[in-house]
Amino acid sequence: MGGNSSQGGIHTYRSLCEAGPSDSMKPPKRPTGRLVMHSMAMFGREFCYAVEAAYVTPVLLSVGLPKSLYSMVWLLSPILGFLLQPVVGSVSDHCQSRWGRRRPYIFTLAVMMLLGMALYLNGDAVVSALIADPRRKVIWAISITMMGVVLFDFAADFIDGPIKAYLFDVCSHQDKERGLHYHALFTGFGGALGYLLGAIDWAHLELGRVLGTEFQVMFFFSALVLTLCVVIHLCSIPEAPLRDVAEDVLPQQSPQDPLLPSVKMHEHGSIEKVTNGYINPELAVQGEKSQNLAEQRQREMTMKSLLRALVSMPPHYRCLCISHFIGWTAFLSNMLFFTDFMGQIVYRGNPYGAHNSTEFLIYERGVEAGCWGLCINSMFSSVYSYFQKVLVSYVGLKGLYFMGYLLFGLGTGLIGLFPNVYSTLVLCTMFGIMSSTLYTVPFNLIAEYHREEEEEDKEEERRQTSSRHPDSSGRGKGADCAALTSMVQLAQILVGSGLGFLVNAAGSVVVVVITSSAVALIGCCFVALFVRYVD
Repeated sequence: MGGNSSQGGIHTYRSLCEAGPSDSMKPPKRPTGRLVMHSMAMFGREFCYAVEAAYVTPVLLSVGLPKSLYSMVWLLSPILGFLLQPVVGSVSDHCQSRWGRRRPYIFTLAVMMLLGMALYLNGDAVVSALIADPRRKVIWAISITMMGVVLFDFAADFIDGPIKAYLFDVCSHQDKERGLHYHALFTGFGGALGYLLGAIDWAHLELGRVLGTEFQVMFFFSALVLTLCVVIHLCSIPEAPLRDVAEDVLPQQSPQDPLLPSVKMHEHGSIEKVTNGYINPELAVQGEKSQNLAEQRQREMTMKSLLRALVSMPPHYRCLCISHFIGWTAFLSNMLFFTDFMGQIVYRGNPYGAHNSTEFLIYERGVEAGCWGLCINSMFSSVYSYFQKVLVSYVGLKGLYFMGYLLFGLGTGLIGLFPNVYSTLVLCTMFGIMSSTLYTVPFNLIAEYHREEEEEDKEEERRQTSSRHPDSSGRGKGADCAALTSMVQLAQILVGSGLGFLVNAAGSVVVVVITSSAVALIGCCFVALFVRYVD
């Protein structure tokens, strides 16, 4: 059990506060169907991710992308995400759209994902139809494809933070835990379906002949699935506009209104009002109560105040971000080179041989087997996320977190030391345990931290000893989730910039799997010793 943070740190970083202990202030229990609808966005997102994983390399090769530009394609999106995601999360905390705070960002990012897929899956065909000059055609095809890959990765990475913040905004603590498990469940299902559709030879089927190429077929399915899933997600649970509550609810507040107790001043958040009468008085304010709300929000959205909040976060939030970074570094290291590992090491093929040579055909068989391994990973991730709800009552979040890192570290280590087709495919189940752990446990811990802070705020209010520093910077749920998910981009930057050099230096892709195992085992020690768990 990690040590408790100081009271001063908690005062600087107060999150998800409720105005008073009244049970009427708690969100209503959400039906299972609504939580499933909310999870559909993760299904669509992961389906499109799987399509990208299956097709983006063939697309880049088909348009003639030089090897010198590969690193730019894979690094530009995570760099932008790491720099901008906390800013977007903070801005969404103060969004005054009539759609609510999170849904405008989710909708915009989904449209960007669709545009990115359209560019990298169809860009070559469109350029070929419009430009006749071969040299210009190659330049435009490479430019549009690169732009599409970067745009899709950027939007797909960003959308996770607002989705999690949306869930945290409208659900009770118990429903947050249920919702996160459904998120992991449908994330696995979406990835498995995407890999399975990508493994089908559409060129020899009627739909492939009608649409032109397998790239257009996969764009059709991806656009259809993502559109349907995002529409269902946006219609899942009501989200109150911040603007309406700030303008209409506060001026009408009176001591006689039982649903509107006096709103205390917190450092971040919003007031929410939904049609079922639930009001979540989480108001982002700095300084004295007499200050203008618009001026306060404008000041909180500056980069300076956001960076100050990031630097001043309590140690347990910082340790959770570090553990998330370690976990994603280990996971991405393995996943990035897994199909290549299967082709070169397990099947002993040669990716550099002539395309009609036996060695190259064996390598391709290994890559196909690797795709089945990734499908097993996605399916087992869904299965394990369901059993997590049972396991957590026995081993707790600390046990789940430690077990996920440990099993992944041992599994990847065995794959690297004893490469075998069947044992490797069986051990792909460990990848599923790790991915499910990364998608659920850290966000469950954030929810636990928030609930603890809510209870402490209520206790301080009852004792009338609560004090706020007028210059403290605000952080909301969007910024909390964005700070955590930005660790994924930081891991992508490290993996994308370092693993290629490591493979070239070692002369074998085995070093990637062993490195992934070592990082995961280091993560075991970190989550056991440094991450704080709430009793």
